[in-house]
Amino acid sequence: MVFLTVLCTSFTYSQSVSGTVSDSSGPLPGASILVKGTTNGAQTDFDGKFTIGNVGPNAILVFSYIGLKTQEVNVAGKTSVNVILKEDSAELKEVVVIGYGTVRKKDATGAVDQIGAKDFDNVAAPSPAQLLRGKVAGVQVTQSSGEPGSGVAVRVRGNSSIRSGNGPLYVIDGVPLDGGNVSAGGGLTANNGAQDLGSSSARNPLNFINQNDIESISVLKDASSTAIYGSRGANGVIVITTKKGKSSVPQLTYSTSVTFSKKAGNFGVMSADDFVAAGGDDKGSRSYNWEDAVLRNGFSMNHDLSFSKTTDNSNTRLSFGASNTDGIVKNSGLDKYSASFYNSNDFFEGALKVESRIIYTSLKDETTLLSNNAGYIGNLIGTALYWNPTSPIYNADGTYNVISTSYLNPVQLLNSYKDFTNTSKLLGSINTTWKINSHLKYQFLFGIESSTSARKTQLLPSIQILNTAQAVVPGTGTDPVTNPAITKYGQAAIANQNKFNKTFEHTLNYNNDISDNFNLDALAGYSYYDYTADGNQSSGIGYDSVQTNLIDNIEGGLQNEYRVSSYRNRVELQSYFGRINATLYKKLILTGTVRADGSTKLGLNNKYDYFPSVGIAYKVVDNKEGLVNDFKIRGNYGITGNQEFAPNSAIARASYGNNGSLNLDSNSNADLKWETTKSYGIGADFEFLNNRLTGSLDYFQRDTKDLIFPVPAAATQPGPPSPRFKNLPGNLINKGIEVALSYKIINSEDLNWDISGNVSFLKNEMTNFAGFISTGGLNGQGLSGAYAQVITNGKPTYSYYMYEWRGYDASGNSIYADAAGNDTGLGTAAKKLLDKQPLPKINVGFSTGLNYKGFDASASFYGAFGHYIYNNTSNAYFFKGAFLGGRNVTQEVATSPQAAGDPNSPSTKYLEKGDFLRMGNLSFGYTLTGNYLERIKVKSARVFINAANLFVITSYSGTDPEVDTDKSLNGVPSAGIEYLSYPRDKSVSVGLNVTF
Repeated sequence: MVFLTVLCTSFTYSQSVSGTVSDSSGPLPGASILVKGTTNGAQTDFDGKFTIGNVGPNAILVFSYIGLKTQEVNVAGKTSVNVILKEDSAELKEVVVIGYGTVRKKDATGAVDQIGAKDFDNVAAPSPAQLLRGKVAGVQVTQSSGEPGSGVAVRVRGNSSIRSGNGPLYVIDGVPLDGGNVSAGGGLTANNGAQDLGSSSARNPLNFINQNDIESISVLKDASSTAIYGSRGANGVIVITTKKGKSSVPQLTYSTSVTFSKKAGNFGVMSADDFVAAGGDDKGSRSYNWEDAVLRNGFSMNHDLSFSKTTDNSNTRLSFGASNTDGIVKNSGLDKYSASFYNSNDFFEGALKVESRIIYTSLKDETTLLSNNAGYIGNLIGTALYWNPTSPIYNADGTYNVISTSYLNPVQLLNSYKDFTNTSKLLGSINTTWKINSHLKYQFLFGIESSTSARKTQLLPSIQILNTAQAVVPGTGTDPVTNPAITKYGQAAIANQNKFNKTFEHTLNYNNDISDNFNLDALAGYSYYDYTADGNQSSGIGYDSVQTNLIDNIEGGLQNEYRVSSYRNRVELQSYFGRINATLYKKLILTGTVRADGSTKLGLNNKYDYFPSVGIAYKVVDNKEGLVNDFKIRGNYGITGNQEFAPNSAIARASYGNNGSLNLDSNSNADLKWETTKSYGIGADFEFLNNRLTGSLDYFQRDTKDLIFPVPAAATQPGPPSPRFKNLPGNLINKGIEVALSYKIINSEDLNWDISGNVSFLKNEMTNFAGFISTGGLNGQGLSGAYAQVITNGKPTYSYYMYEWRGYDASGNSIYADAAGNDTGLGTAAKKLLDKQPLPKINVGFSTGLNYKGFDASASFYGAFGHYIYNNTSNAYFFKGAFLGGRNVTQEVATSPQAAGDPNSPSTKYLEKGDFLRMGNLSFGYTLTGNYLERIKVKSARVFINAANLFVITSYSGTDPEVDTDKSLNGVPSAGIEYLSYPRDKSVSVGLNVTF
């Protein structure tokens, strides 16, 4: 009877429990539910619903999902249980992606930071690199200009080279990118001694990646984490991992946003009324405003659609993206269409796994005549700024008001120039993993990176620019100035660039808990990379005055001015590498890495080099309760290399001239070797106050030697008659301190509020260097051949070198300091090597996020301090002589005591502090869930509004303190110079994310 009573009672109280599992975005398909202590479980369906039978009245249900906090719920006799799982930020940060694998953050011996999709801003950034702004200590991200798709300079722990690249190595899903620009060059350049209209900014090599396809971005900063990449790890490594499917039932996600933007900052030129009041030449009109002439309100539309599904043995995700951006400068913008595919399949009960990834993107760039190094005539922004605001754009008959070939009508210039670049990019890989046994696995990766790009530019013959895009008809023998009838104008160019890169990698990984106190994780590998590039260009000058489509009739100009050229190069890199991670007593972690790299770029006697590193970490406190929860100290030492220099630098190169003569362009150097960077660092990672306060502290120092420079031809014989590349003596020292903190102010079921911040202090200096190398070329009227920066011993890189300006004398002429520091005129003034640099000494970032039930809000800030900016725009355009000559300037210049004939020489007059603090993003969102959405088969919907660049706090007088116009000289980069940059914008976006 007792047995029957117990049996009947158990049947009576065993029941079925149903409900819905959600996350912050709505119902969650594929979540797991398990009756604690049993194997009785279930999964949620497409709508996040579940039913599980045979549940006791006091049973505990365990709800779990990858990336979310596991939650336990006591049934307590209920038949319906609804659960909202919270994001597990600790779990998301627990495992970080490193080179050739992953590691628990707590077990890393190197400095590695990772941000995930939840850390990204709500509106897609123009480039994934910009997602890092202010988010990672020691990483500075500077956009070259406000132009859509423009280049972004990323510096991980400062600069480690002078003439070679300083950007990090990008690795996307295991495939290292070649790092070069995927868009074709070209544009309108000088021909037969004509005026050069300059070159435009480089395009960003990461433009092809859709932000919504990114799962995480890892930044590897020190030798312990980057030495596995050997000759390409000196500037840090950024590892981008794209998304996979997460749902066991089909899931469709759609997101859209629209962005409205307008110019931020101001050049400060005068209005028509102010121009006249200051004594300017009054032409009678008051209708001109430079912003109305060449600027507009920007607009962007983004659409993203993704589908994903997983099973026990497969995982599939497919996505499509489309964005159309109209820049705030007329005739500029970027259209981007992307598609990505991920698929994995397990075979032989999981012993074999095959993963395939494809990313394809089509980019259409449109730009106008915005160049980094044009003279005072040819840049659209400069032309619009100096136009007399009392002079009309159009004549009474509707034709353009043409003043002269050196005083251009900005609207005519805008409408006379076209510049389009079409780029197709494909990144694909196949990764096969064979689990040989429970401890040993083999991986083979094959990847391709392919891109084709075509740039087409034209300047109509209807506009005449001084010494530009003009040619004399053959046989006339008459100077075009005295006989303009025999001169033809207009220029067109087409440039094509193709790249095809291949990656082959074999790795063997062994992981075993040899004992309770010893774990061994060993990796051995071989890789081979093949990078090829080719291109061609054709150009023409001198077209009939009525021609309007020069690009499609490029040979229609003067026959003797038609030019064609082509090139091809190839680089191969072969590597052997190994890494050992050993964990002793679950406290002490040792990491040893070595890589041998061989490259076709190097000299015959130095084809291979070796790059070792060692890292050590000790867990002083590990996973404890109370005040101190985790505390780990670590240190590292290693050597990495930098192969971002031109192909064929070590061999003799020759070229044929137009007349068939053979010219020796460069001598060979059999001893040319890699620049190498020796680095060491110490750091600590910690979690305090019951895991609410987390952070890290790092100190590092890097020493780069064997700097590669082109040495000019010998001035006396015997000696090489042409230049060659050499490793020069000298050391570039970088050192710094990084601090990162994050604190959970409120961490409850309905309300969460957290803040995080980081700061880095950087210092660099050239030592043991005998050179005095100029860079930072300046442009503008009277500035031909001028430069503002040098690289020399005992000073930071790109230190400013110029006259020290002291004001004006009684006649309005500038006063400068002489060699002894006394006031003097320009004739006896001495240029000085200043103790001022363009690279920030301090970089900061700060962000905060708040969530309350369905509401969320976030804000981010970033800034840089301790550096100086040279305002080449003011130097070139804003001086008293320009105003008295009928050009617009700022009111300060128009009313200054400067004399009309005072040369506007480069000086500290235009050198300003570049300190700034910018609000990066401010966003608000609300997530809708409930039965009313389920009725239309929508799991969740989120609406948001995002504002970007609302304000910047700075004393800099230019348009924006965050600027990096490319002013390199002879291949030596520059930094911190502003010259007619594409203005930055401030924007507001509204958007919607829907999950079906």
